[in-house]
Amino acid sequence: MHLKTPWNLLPVGRFVLNGVCALALFLTLAGCSAERAPESSFVLLDGSTMTSTQLQGKVSLVNFWATSCTTCVAEMPEIVTTYNKYKDRGYETMAVAMSYDPPSYVVNFAQTRQLPFKVAIDNTGSVARAWGEVQLTPTTFLLNKRGEIVKRYVGAPNFAELHQLIEKLLAES
Repeated sequence: MHLKTPWNLLPVGRFVLNGVCALALFLTLAGCSAERAPESSFVLLDGSTMTSTQLQGKVSLVNFWATSCTTCVAEMPEIVTTYNKYKDRGYETMAVAMSYDPPSYVVNFAQTRQLPFKVAIDNTGSVARAWGEVQLTPTTFLLNKRGEIVKRYVGAPNFAELHQLIEKLLAES
């Protein structure tokens, strides 16, 4: 007896199901790849610069955001909480404002919310381009101590899962 399941009712159903499964596997594995973070130079609000190689040796969160992005603004308190929770254990955060964000808005946001971590302004868009043509905000990268991208989030991360991953990465030697 042949059971009629949703994927074999249509001639192409099994093909489509296999494609969806392959895509899901690819997306899962793509989020877990350990490619090296791109070489880039961040211009911080105080005018100093920092390079992506200077993040090596720490577990780091690089967050591309904008003051006009409601999800970015909503997730920022959680990013602050995460930074404060792990900063003494070798954790760093770099918040990179997008090129279309007026610098005065970024400075005002960082000051009024007393952001405790490094905030950079990507005036030319070169940092976003180097990090894989980032266009959607928030886009967040988690780096291990070797400066490799462990996870990429488009949209707000699940912070409970993020904290578990940070704990795991901090425990690595």
